[in-house]
Amino acid sequence: MPDRKLLATLAGAAALCVVAGLASAQDLSKYPDWSGQWKRTSGIQWDPSKPLGPAQKPPLTPEYQARYEANLRDQAAGGQGDDRTGACIPHGMPRVMTVVYPMEIIIMPKTTYILTDYTVPRRVFTDGRQWPEELEPTFNGLSIGRWVDEGPDGRFTTLEVETRGFKGPRTYEASGIRLHDDGESIIKERIYQDKNDKNTLYDEITTIDHALTRPWTITKKYVRETRPLIWYFNDCAENNRHIFIGDESYLISEDGYLMPVKKGQKAPDMRYFKDAK
Repeated sequence: MPDRKLLATLAGAAALCVVAGLASAQDLSKYPDWSGQWKRTSGIQWDPSKPLGPAQKPPLTPEYQARYEANLRDQAAGGQGDDRTGACIPHGMPRVMTVVYPMEIIIMPKTTYILTDYTVPRRVFTDGRQWPEELEPTFNGLSIGRWVDEGPDGRFTTLEVETRGFKGPRTYEASGIRLHDDGESIIKERIYQDKNDKNTLYDEITTIDHALTRPWTITKKYVRETRPLIWYFNDCAENNRHIFIGDESYLISEDGYLMPVKKGQKAPDMRYFKDAK
């Protein structure tokens, strides 16, 4: 005859698993349904309401405005300026939220994951943690969030996020609008679904940065793809012909030779190579 104590123990363990599963489901029921694939509704500019480049009118300090203009001149001459993504440097925050390639949001009770096939994944921690005394700088920074604004169905409707702890270089967009080199940006977001359209999502982003004369607030808009999902994997390093040597950028030609990108650009210093004669 089976041991009754053993059976009771197994039954208790099974019951605990069921309870844990129900608790987990109950926890997830508090959160909105942001599943699927989200796409941007405008171009790759930072503020979607304005064209790419100087028309963005970023509120830069005189020092960083001068750097931006120098960067534009370099780009006009054929260089990369301050947009270093050609070197496969991650976009970092807040630029990742332009969503060049489609975005997926996975909501769990303690962490919300923001994924694309083009940039470094984001983790937004919603487990109640406090800011650590020391932050390890990263391109995406450390994101701490909280769910707010319960709707009539009892689900939260808005994710508030604050992100700190950066390294660079980081820019807002391809025109080379640069964030401060000190990495002390504070980026605040309110991510929420349209009340009348469950397939529209907004991200109100406020950047507080020493390169700015005031906080810069813009709103990104995304729409949910309802057809079968197609994900696009993009590896920046694959077939990348950009070469950066010091502060200069070059290209590798189709026949495998280093070539200039700007008129009158000098060749890099070849002191460590022997004469090929």
